[in-house]
Amino acid sequence: MSAESTDQPPRDWQAHSQDAVFLRFIVHENRRFRGKPLYDWLLLEAKKLGIPGGSAFRGIAGYGRHGVLYEEHFFELAADLPVEVRFVCSAELAYRLLDRVEAAELSLFYALSPTRYGIAGVARDEWSRVLPPLF
Repeated sequence: MSAESTDQPPRDWQAHSQDAVFLRFIVHENRRFRGKPLYDWLLLEAKKLGIPGGSAFRGIAGYGRHGVLYEEHFFELAADLPVEVRFVCSAELAYRLLDRVEAAELSLFYALSPTRYGIAGVARDEWSRVLPPLF
């Protein structure tokens, strides 16, 4: 017997997802701006713009355009490791956040790519119960 139930029609995940953009910034963990970690500033600015969610992820190792390798060591309390700050939102909101970065005269690496988002197993008309709108 299959793990899938044959009592229900198959769901089409594409029918209950929609287009957006995936905006990522890579910053150094110890870089600060206006008295706070830069990743915090990005998250707070995104929140002010109405981007409904964002996350910062700390890397365990990385190198950038200068080729310097940064690695986490067991006894380090503060490191210069990469932090990736991610957002999924409309292109308009992503552009507005990039405008804020430019206005602050920050030099930041970013990647902007098209994406699709949704909640597997939940029809789009049910999203309001489980997910705030991204637009």
